Amino acid sequence: MRLSKQSLIDAVTKAVHDLQDATDVLDERAARRLAINRTDLRCLSRLSTRGPLTASELATAAGLTGGAMTTVIDRLERAGLAERRRDTADRRRVLVHLTERAERMSAEIWGPVLADAQVELGKFSSEELAVIERFLATALRNQQDHAERLRAEAAGAPPPLRESSGRRHQGPTGDEDEG
Repeated sequence: MRLSKQSLIDAVTKAVHDLQDATDVLDERAARRLAINRTDLRCLSRLSTRGPLTASELATAAGLTGGAMTTVIDRLERAGLAERRRDTADRRRVLVHLTERAERMSAEIWGPVLADAQVELGKFSSEELAVIERFLATALRNQQDHAERLRAEAAGAPPPLRESSGRRHQGPTGDEDEG
């Protein structure tokens, strides 16, 4: 039996929700294992994927204020997971680095996840992988757009225009918001 396009869209949407929930559970368990909170885990993730960053770069990447970032870095240093070091190229700059302990624990926690993902992804054709990558890029932009929408609404600003449609997001009543 062949599913309708809408049924497939609904199935993909449910699968994404399920994946987000499973990722949330994994992140919660990882944070507990590292004895840190989820915000601190998000910052470790940014350092792991992007390398050493200044406090302000890390704050931007994690969506935090400068003051909050100082508190996070202090906690990560106390936990032995990050450290501040002067930039060797510019001694005025201080970079936040993962410690060897953080790198080792990250490899223990996420190494098997990444290895399994590599095996599973290897089962797809190049064409299928291109579609998956395009979907994930689109989904990422959607999440970022709506995170920005919620941030703007909390700040009392009009919702940003959607780049993909050129229309404003609909408000809670279903009416299109006016700028």
